[in-house]
Amino acid sequence: MSESPLISVVIPVYNAARFLRESLSSVLMQSFSDWEILAVDDASTDSSPEILKSFQKESSLPGERFRILRNEKNRGVAFSRNRGVREARGEWIAFLDADDLWEARKLERQLSLLTCSQSESSVPSPSPFPASASSLSSPLLFTASGFLKENGERIPYILEVPERIRREELLKQNLISCSSVLCKRDWLLRFPMPEQTGIHEDFAVWLQILSETPFALGLNEPLLLYRVSSSSKSGNKLRAAKMNWRTYRYLGLSPLRSLLLMAHYSFRNLKKWRTIRRAGKKAGLSAAENSPA
Repeated sequence: MSESPLISVVIPVYNAARFLRESLSSVLMQSFSDWEILAVDDASTDSSPEILKSFQKESSLPGERFRILRNEKNRGVAFSRNRGVREARGEWIAFLDADDLWEARKLERQLSLLTCSQSESSVPSPSPFPASASSLSSPLLFTASGFLKENGERIPYILEVPERIRREELLKQNLISCSSVLCKRDWLLRFPMPEQTGIHEDFAVWLQILSETPFALGLNEPLLLYRVSSSSKSGNKLRAAKMNWRTYRYLGLSPLRSLLLMAHYSFRNLKKWRTIRRAGKKAGLSAAENSPA
């Protein structure tokens, strides 16, 4: 284990006692082990703080590999993620929400993708990007997502992702699930998550990063298991659409441009919502509409 880990896993925690231990366990079970955990407790009022302390003790991880940070008052998920990024020691940041899970090879597979990308970039080939850009690997990686019911049962649906996605494509449909992301820490320091309410804070960051790098690297394997919850802020589709609109406007897009993108957003997501709804009903989940936007 290196003195500074390669990856810092940032987990924002707020009243997540029901699923927290399972999420933490999915990090401990990673086949790649050069990581640290920064669990940022956002002034939880349930037993989450006790679970964190208990898990830290039971895991036998050195203190520097499992750090628990506590906000004095509830500041929101964006503040908690930003705090974790600031205090992280790793070159790369992996986000994990406290109710989501990773498959055991999640980090290993993403790092393998990064290595392959760097190797391929050294071989001359036609590219839609300038040579200087195509010779560099992306600072932003993400994976496909599987879905879980609240009780842990799998929903038979996978959110597939392309091998690469550019800003213009991402503007029309956010395919980057936050808990699937592996991102260079220095980029997240340059583009911290906006802490204002009413927008998709992670979506805004991915778009800002892609304004300065040609593409994000996708791995079309469901290495993230996203837990469908009735409390998901993106569960209400009208609310999610409004948040997308506010995100576009936050990024400085004109009302007309934002309106056109909203049309793309609605069209592309309608089929996805219907598919997840059908899959959820087959799995006995009436709230399957609560998928990520």
